[in-house]
Amino acid sequence: MVAAKPSLTFDAAERLTLDPAMSRLRLHTTIRLRWFAVTGQLLTVALVFFGFGFDLPLGWCLLLIALSVWLNLFLRLWFPARHRLESPLATCLLAYDICQLSALLYLTGGIENPFTVLLAAPVTVSAATLPPRNTVLLGGIALLLSALLISFHLPLPWFAGQALGLPKLYKVGAFAGVAACMVFIALYGWRLSKEGREMSTALAATELVLAREQKLHALDGLAAAAAHELGTPLGTIVLVSKELEYAIDPTSPMAEDIALLKSQAQRCRDILQTLTRKPTESDPLHASLTVSQLIEEAVAPHRVFGIAIAVDCSPFVGADVAPSGTEPVGERRPGLIYGVGNLIENAVEFATRTVEITARWNEREVMITILDDGTGFAPDVIEALGEPYVTTRRSSGTKADEGKQTGLGLGFFIAKTLLERSGAKVGMANREPPSHGAKVTLSWPRDAFEGRDAGWSPFPGRRNRPEPTPQAGAAGSQSPVIAD
Repeated sequence: MVAAKPSLTFDAAERLTLDPAMSRLRLHTTIRLRWFAVTGQLLTVALVFFGFGFDLPLGWCLLLIALSVWLNLFLRLWFPARHRLESPLATCLLAYDICQLSALLYLTGGIENPFTVLLAAPVTVSAATLPPRNTVLLGGIALLLSALLISFHLPLPWFAGQALGLPKLYKVGAFAGVAACMVFIALYGWRLSKEGREMSTALAATELVLAREQKLHALDGLAAAAAHELGTPLGTIVLVSKELEYAIDPTSPMAEDIALLKSQAQRCRDILQTLTRKPTESDPLHASLTVSQLIEEAVAPHRVFGIAIAVDCSPFVGADVAPSGTEPVGERRPGLIYGVGNLIENAVEFATRTVEITARWNEREVMITILDDGTGFAPDVIEALGEPYVTTRRSSGTKADEGKQTGLGLGFFIAKTLLERSGAKVGMANREPPSHGAKVTLSWPRDAFEGRDAGWSPFPGRRNRPEPTPQAGAAGSQSPVIAD
């Protein structure tokens, strides 16, 4: 699990990753790309001038290429290699690349030069790393210079004594091709970059949720360790209080205080012994829970919002299934409880009057269904449910909500991820008419729910291993021995 900075909240992490005003372009990257461009330009100019013997303004071409070399050397000396560029500076550097390449194209045939399509490269880099408004600005510059190259340019280098003249219509067509290529690649790069950032943020938030739930789950172990350490001094207090009780006169004014001290020490001993019990031996609710207990624990915080929540738990009934009267008992997993609770919370939020939760099981399967009587999922996004930042519900229709987007967004993504890690299949749909509202179905193989499937693991690609048996004498592995 990736550790997160303690001071970074979910909202702060989301703003850090998705803030449109931030640049994700490192200086190291732009310098490398420019060196690649310089190398390609030098090889092309050398091949055209020395290989084919075409006449071109070699001095001016080399001067423009040298400008890029000097710029790279200056940036490399002025900034550290891992410096992340601010958006204005990154925009200026990419604008320079567009202008430098346009100047080279002006010297070598303008729009007739087949390398005109390379004007799309800086715009694509901007689409993947800079805010959209910066990309629009750079795209406008590139398109303007491309349009000027239709009419303003030096002749295309060609064989001596032969003039290559292309029709104006062909040049306009070449410009249209460059523009279409630029727009398509830029939009494609922006979309891929946006989806990657959203998925990265969502996964980071999921890991933060898991870390928080695991910390809560680990409190039992911390309490047991603390009880183990406190056992010896508390045992001494109990022993001394008993000796004082035997030694002092029962009619003494201090006898009552000593009896109180003994009783409170005894109470502390009982509390510590409770904390250090193995949950599987003396308090199974701390380590496992049934399906109905899972639902009730997830439902409890949401019964105070004025929405009726009906719960029905029973075995499957039907001729085609083998009913099991024994209710499944699974491991208490924080991620599982969080995921079911999040789906119930969403159902309560969008329900009009009632939420219905049913649980069914047999020897092979465990299924939980959550129904609400709200407006249901929007048809245009129902196929994308479970992806981060997806608006999934229609607005309530009130004036306060008119024009607003409502949805499950990141929370639904986290819940779905945690439930799938527990071995569940998550299905989302709208209820069949005449009913209305949303329907969420969770289904587990019974062995996976109960933790008996040796091949199942909450982390993909990893098989479960048996837990090591605590060694005698290990801290927290035994209850402290307190003298009587």
